[in-house]
Amino acid sequence: MSVGKRKIYSGAFKAKVGLEAIRGVKTVNEIAQEHGVHPTQVTQWKKAVQEQA
Repeated sequence: MSVGKRKIYSGAFKAKVGLEAIRGVKTVNEIAQEHGVHPTQVTQWKKAVQEQA
């Protein structure tokens, strides 16, 4: 098993992706694929944005 480095995303990127998910124009899977992240991550960022609003 190889050990890789984790990707660190900026707060602005997380907010942008989270807001995209909140708008609901695209599915979470479409957004995740577009930005190269896992759908679960998009859902977590969406929840974080909603909690801060």
